[in-house]
Amino acid sequence: MAAFAKPSSLHAQRDNPFLPPSTSTNFKLKTFTFPLRKLKHVCVSSSSTATTSLSNDHTHNANSDISQLCLLGNLDRSMSYLDSMHELRIPVEDDTYVALVRLCEWKGARKEGSRVYSHVSKSMTLLSLQLGNALLSMFVRFGNLVDAWYVFGRMEKRNLFSWNVLVGGYAKAGFFDEALDLYHRMLWVGERPDVYTFPCVLRTCGGMPDLMRGREIHVHVLRYGFESDVDVLNALITMYVKCGDVRTARLVFDKMSNRDRISWNAMISGYFENGECLQGLRLFCMMIEYPVDPDLMTMTSVITACELLGDERLGREIHGYVLRMGFGRDPSVHNSLIQMYSSVGHIQEAETVFSRAECRDVVSWTAMISGYDNCLMPQKALETYKMMEAEGVMPDEITIAIALSACSYTCNLDMGTELHEAAKQTGLISHLIVGNSLIDMYAKCRSIDKALEVFHSTLDKNIVSWTSIILGLRINNRCFEALFYFRNMILRLKPNSVALVCVLSACARIGALTCGKEIHAHALRTGLCFDGFMPNAILDMYVRCGRMGYAWKQFFSVDHDVTAWNILLTGYAERGKGALASEVFQRMVESNINPDEVTFISILCACSRSGMVAEGLEYFNSMKNKYSITPNLKHHACVVDLLGRSGKLEEAYEYIQKMPLKPDSAIWGALLNACRIHHHVELGELAAKNIFQYDTTSVGYYILLSNLYADNGKWDKVAEVRKMMRQNGLIVDAGCSWVEVKGTVHAFLSGDNFHPQIMEINALLERFYKKMKEAGVEGPESSPMNIMEASKADLFCGHSERLAIVFGLMNSGPGVPIWVTKNLYMCKNCHNIVKFISKEVRREISVRDAEQLHHFRGGMCSCMNEGYMS
Repeated sequence: MAAFAKPSSLHAQRDNPFLPPSTSTNFKLKTFTFPLRKLKHVCVSSSSTATTSLSNDHTHNANSDISQLCLLGNLDRSMSYLDSMHELRIPVEDDTYVALVRLCEWKGARKEGSRVYSHVSKSMTLLSLQLGNALLSMFVRFGNLVDAWYVFGRMEKRNLFSWNVLVGGYAKAGFFDEALDLYHRMLWVGERPDVYTFPCVLRTCGGMPDLMRGREIHVHVLRYGFESDVDVLNALITMYVKCGDVRTARLVFDKMSNRDRISWNAMISGYFENGECLQGLRLFCMMIEYPVDPDLMTMTSVITACELLGDERLGREIHGYVLRMGFGRDPSVHNSLIQMYSSVGHIQEAETVFSRAECRDVVSWTAMISGYDNCLMPQKALETYKMMEAEGVMPDEITIAIALSACSYTCNLDMGTELHEAAKQTGLISHLIVGNSLIDMYAKCRSIDKALEVFHSTLDKNIVSWTSIILGLRINNRCFEALFYFRNMILRLKPNSVALVCVLSACARIGALTCGKEIHAHALRTGLCFDGFMPNAILDMYVRCGRMGYAWKQFFSVDHDVTAWNILLTGYAERGKGALASEVFQRMVESNINPDEVTFISILCACSRSGMVAEGLEYFNSMKNKYSITPNLKHHACVVDLLGRSGKLEEAYEYIQKMPLKPDSAIWGALLNACRIHHHVELGELAAKNIFQYDTTSVGYYILLSNLYADNGKWDKVAEVRKMMRQNGLIVDAGCSWVEVKGTVHAFLSGDNFHPQIMEINALLERFYKKMKEAGVEGPESSPMNIMEASKADLFCGHSERLAIVFGLMNSGPGVPIWVTKNLYMCKNCHNIVKFISKEVRREISVRDAEQLHHFRGGMCSCMNEGYMS
């Protein structure tokens, strides 16, 4: 049994809302006369008369004492008294419960509030109006709608306050349909709505948003005579702008006889939210002329409008107005200005605003970090994040997400891992935006297994989570898994156009034509085929899968922009179809589509691979003279490749020396590749020396140099290149080839001995090798091998395409073309073998390797043996 102490005095709290205004803060509560031991003895006495008399007296004292404690805000002692009264079975009055419930609501005491409700439930079946409303208000404030609903159902009577509180609770929690249903029930039972009902219900319509229901409530506003109430009309304006009906919102605004600042702000921000920034700015000017002084909400909205418009001049004028009006010290204004300046590319002005801010909170730091990230200054963003940590400002989930985005740009895995640990320690890892940013960061930092780990640990995955992991698998060359995850995603979520673009890219990478067609069909059914990048993603998939017929159909089915033309040009460039590429370029110009920088890269590559040197140089010269496009390093690399592939190595070297720009590794790489093709070791070594001054981490350049040495029989040099790669920690991906047979994609790794049909595949391959030997054709055993080092073909090719081609031949009908995609280059031996197989079986075989598409037919290849000369 609880024992009550006798306090000498209890002082009322100054901010206690339960004390009447006249109550002095020096008020002393009388000494409590609540002798529990004596009360217990009396309650169990055999004299019922005496018991009843004394119990009534002590019941009154106990209820009064708890009410006094509630007035003083002493919740702990009030609850202790309540527990003792229930233990002694002393009746608790409604007013006492009401005082306790209001105190629990005021203090935010959820546990104590539930205890009070438990006592109430045990002691009474029906609730009075006053107690029911108090409980309703408390539970709604705590977000406990389940208990609020039960309280509502147990009330003897309900008034308008009861309905308003419950409708507001459901609306605030996002249960908009339920809130509106309650509102209509209220009308049905005869309750007349008031000025508190309509704002709540109208906010509900705006939150859904449901314009039809909102208009219905507008009729009710007129019917019940609230068409002149400012608060109701402000809610009407907000509802209409949330539902996208700015015109009606403006009609309501214009008809208002009295407008307050909220009216102006609602209408101005409504214009901004619906993309009508100029109208919003005009109304802002009217507000100033009216005159109505703007507040912080007005100014932050107007600054955001300048950001949306990208109007740097107007933003400066608003900045000056903010300073004149005395808003310059407010953090929210500073934050909006930082964001506005960084969005229009004036990062220095954003830095100035940030440095002059007297109070920099987490939002200020986040705005600055975001500004650097948006202005493509990721390193500066990470430095600012570290400064924020040094200042002792705790990041929020938005800060962590933006910092992770900066890590993705710079491939800063170490910093990204630190942010991951910080998110775990602060509990921010539970936020979905942080989890999604981690998946993206790890994937772009080539740590896809860690990205998968984060993905599987994320509980409530959304479309961004799935899209991030699918894209991550794609950029890490795990496209087969990307398709698997996409199929899992569509069982749970409806994909959007971004997700479809990512998976189409994976289909294009491994030649999964059937899967790509299924996605195209899905996009047509759902209406996403015209959304954003989808038309060009579908076109790119068909081009990369080698189906130019399907590509042209897709091209003509939508409005084709410069990107679509570039995709077609790239497709012909990969096939070495320079003449067709030139024809497409001419049609593009005749269609009044201005070529861009990418266009000329594609057409120059097409000319290079087709031996069209004069035409390629003419295109290059027309860039600046005819189309006013200044050539960049990529265009100069194309010219070097154009000259080098045609055998003009000295001219290519002289061109590099006379370039107006400092050559980078890609330009020297083009020369190295030309030296590989034409077996020019000395110039190739010079090119490699220049490459490794700029880039020591790209595997492709080591492959080119190794191929150069191997093609010229310098196996000791091949060993040196491999040693350099090991010292730099570089690993060549295992050879992998994909072939689609009867709508299913099959993957084959180099040296795959686990495939169910591997014995049959190897047996058929041996038969082809034997026939090649009998025909006197150079086969796999004809290549010289160094006993100390594996051949460059084993290292940089893997021969996985042989397995994929034979599998396709075994499992498809006679005459069906075989389409294979591989992740590495195709070696000379594989090239010779596939040529022989195409002639032997009379099939068309297409192999798209890391560089180009080889189309074999009747013992010939579309590349005309370029790069595979003896």
